[in-house]
Amino acid sequence: MTTTIVEMASPYGAWGAVGTAGTAGLREQLVRRLYDHHAPALRSYATALLGGDRHTAEDVVQETVLRAWRHADRLDASAGSFRPWLLKVARRLVIDRHRTRVSRPTEVSGDSVEWLSSGDESERKLSAIVVADALRSLSPAHREVIVEMYFRGSSVDEVARKLGIAPGTVKSRTYYAMRTLREALRQRGVTGPE
Repeated sequence: MTTTIVEMASPYGAWGAVGTAGTAGLREQLVRRLYDHHAPALRSYATALLGGDRHTAEDVVQETVLRAWRHADRLDASAGSFRPWLLKVARRLVIDRHRTRVSRPTEVSGDSVEWLSSGDESERKLSAIVVADALRSLSPAHREVIVEMYFRGSSVDEVARKLGIAPGTVKSRTYYAMRTLREALRQRGVTGPE
């Protein structure tokens, strides 16, 4: 005949003699005794399994003792020590945590969401359409300077040679083209640094 740990903890010696109200108190005593006696070993074991993560190890210990509380009426007191059962539960909890973490996508904080790309190209395409429309509002002379300098990456001297104008004229056209372009974008609802 096996004796459950609740029966063993009972001052009356038998589960039925205590009744339902006494059972809850015995379970609490059991949890306190298990925690006091086995928590340091469980914590060390879980910390080792978790690669040194003491905070998560403490969560594992708490959950292990909670499971002992839930299954107190099924644990066999005649087996001697409950530590092997507790260590097995702790090991399974660590494995479950690992599986859950691997199967779930990586969580990010709200602060880092700003720089994440959603993979949706609509924002980029919409911006390109607005910029192209604003560029069409420039005079042809201003537009070709902007295209050469900002879209093709040419230097002032390269643009001057290519267009057959003086470098000073390239600089002047660039200044006025950018001022006009900035106003055209503002009219289209695009704001930028002042």
